[in-house]
Amino acid sequence: MQVGFYFDQTRCTGCNACQVTCKDANDIPAGPENWLRLGYQEEGQTPDLLVAYLFSPCWQCVSPVCADACPAGAISKRADNGIVVVDRAACLGRETCGEKCLKACPYGAPQFGPQPDAKMAKCNFCLPLWEKGGKPACVEACPTRALDAGPLAEMQARYGQASQAMGFKYSQRTQPAVVFKPKTPTR
Repeated sequence: MQVGFYFDQTRCTGCNACQVTCKDANDIPAGPENWLRLGYQEEGQTPDLLVAYLFSPCWQCVSPVCADACPAGAISKRADNGIVVVDRAACLGRETCGEKCLKACPYGAPQFGPQPDAKMAKCNFCLPLWEKGGKPACVEACPTRALDAGPLAEMQARYGQASQAMGFKYSQRTQPAVVFKPKTPTR
């Protein structure tokens, strides 16, 4: 089985509840390390302006290039659910390896704290919650219900096959485990 996310770009208001909840649920201190980012995109000109937000966790890629790039083998993909996990004890640290995992990831998922030679961390699909039958904290926190998560086949059966969205480019090489409802121009 491969888990994945669903993101409805038409419902997201950019409230940042997902990002704040992620930091809180994972005890990430205030600062630049964000396991989940929320981006902002705009296209066009008034009166034909299109604004959309892009939820960006680790997409739990089918073929995670970050794992291949890690010189210490600290990143692996779980066979039982496809979640990409990090062994922080095995990570060599930012300065020692030169952020090879971050440079390899087309989505910027690997994160490093501000401390010298920080170890890599990233979204782990809230693995402790998932193993207890729950969903990632970001999904539960979304007030507009723009997010869902679960087995990728179920997400695709429920929400369709769209793998592109405003501000997001699907990588055939990594195959991010995501389904979108993209925001598109109304005209």
